[in-house]
Amino acid sequence: MENPFVIKSYESKELFCDREEELRLMLRNCINSSDMTLISQRRMGKTGLILRLFDELKDVRPDIHTVYFDIFASRNIDDFIKLMAEATMRAFPTKTTMGEKLLEFIKSLRPQLSFDNITGEPQLQIAYQTAHEKEYTLRGLFDFLDSQNEHIVIAIDEFQQIRDYPEQNMEALLRTYIQQTHNLTFIFCGSKKHLMADIFANEKKPFYSSTAFVSLDKISTESYSTFIRQLFNDRHRKITDEALEFILDWTRRHTYYTQQLCHTVFANGSKTVTIDDVKIACEQLMKQGETVYLQYRQMLTDKQWDYLIAVAKEGSVQQITASAFLKDHKIGTPSVSRRLADALCEKGLLNDDIAINGTTYSLSDVFLSHWMERL
Repeated sequence: MENPFVIKSYESKELFCDREEELRLMLRNCINSSDMTLISQRRMGKTGLILRLFDELKDVRPDIHTVYFDIFASRNIDDFIKLMAEATMRAFPTKTTMGEKLLEFIKSLRPQLSFDNITGEPQLQIAYQTAHEKEYTLRGLFDFLDSQNEHIVIAIDEFQQIRDYPEQNMEALLRTYIQQTHNLTFIFCGSKKHLMADIFANEKKPFYSSTAFVSLDKISTESYSTFIRQLFNDRHRKITDEALEFILDWTRRHTYYTQQLCHTVFANGSKTVTIDDVKIACEQLMKQGETVYLQYRQMLTDKQWDYLIAVAKEGSVQQITASAFLKDHKIGTPSVSRRLADALCEKGLLNDDIAINGTTYSLSDVFLSHWMERL
């Protein structure tokens, strides 16, 4: 029996939990051509939400086309252009009228065009002589899409990555090109909140106040419990209230880790899932991750490693400079604590969740956090 707990992006709305409020808001914004900034922790489900949104658009507004690409692995403007062009070609197959026009445009860039032997997806290599040529190509790609007189929604995932590009004018370039389009709607997604906030909420930056903000928080206990129970019931399985409560508490209702734990519990095959079955799955997941966790030990300084353990043992820490926290874990001075927290946030190992009542720090990887609690 196929496992209904999806851990790789998105499959169908039946296997997608909640996010109804966010979906309605984003659907309305897309239909009304309002650009958005979608921010959440990594693995909180923003990519799945984007693909769920695109699925919904197919049903309610099939005239709106959609393009998605992730720039997390990109290093410069060359990579950005390549990823955007490839994603656009996937969205508009060559058998369609739009696809034919797109292929002709791509050919005008004199690329090396090939297709993946396994997936069949297009792969591009474009040679540039100067930085001006790159900017001209990027501008041309936006102009081409806008000139088709078709409403196109373009989602760019991990958008904060442009801050690491050697091209210092990337934000200004993109803002200029995007501002001049009429038929394109953009969704800028990111997982580094402080960088995304600086890009879109800093009045000194090009994208300031240019988008509507959408933030993803944890799915409610009630919604997640109903969803999990239903998926088990639909496949003639049962799960006890105690087991459900343990799952949502242990994973902290973080989307990816909840899905992963439920996926493992389901795969283990119990017809009636008890809390003991869930605990067995928890042990399996921590054991599976142990090799990676020990690699982190090699990558970090002793103080950084000890700091991670301290936060893991606390579960979450709001006052990282509080004397009790510093003393209990032998961290040192408040400035040392801030420096360690900043470094680990930069490495992606700590989350810093900013709220009205302060910033709360916790490990990004819930399974790693539980593993470290034992050290």
